[in-house]
Amino acid sequence: QVQLVESGGGLVQVGGSLRLSCAASESIFSFNYVGWYRQAPGKQRELVASITRGGIQNYGASVKGRFTISRDNAKTTVYLQMNSLKLEDTAVYYCNARKVGVQPLWGQGTQVTVSS
Repeated sequence: QVQLVESGGGLVQVGGSLRLSCAASESIFSFNYVGWYRQAPGKQRELVASITRGGIQNYGASVKGRFTISRDNAKTTVYLQMNSLKLEDTAVYYCNARKVGVQPLWGQGTQVTVSS
């Protein structure tokens, strides 16, 4: 069974940086789409960033210019580099991967807390 495991969350001050990792148990290129989503308390889950198999990237409006999604050369991990973090970036961050004919996969989430 394919699994996604997120890591890299933690506590950081406003203006700081974190890099999240989403490690898959098979090649990232087996998925049409991999995305990072986040959910803050009392809010709906929202798209942070995504990347398609072809490399097309998409970002949520609130993170554009601050966050960057990328893949590693071994093709099993997707990263989310988060810079200039704000208080409102505090949330649980989830990795999501999709391929045709299979239910979308979700990781267990990793907590990011931005403090002042």
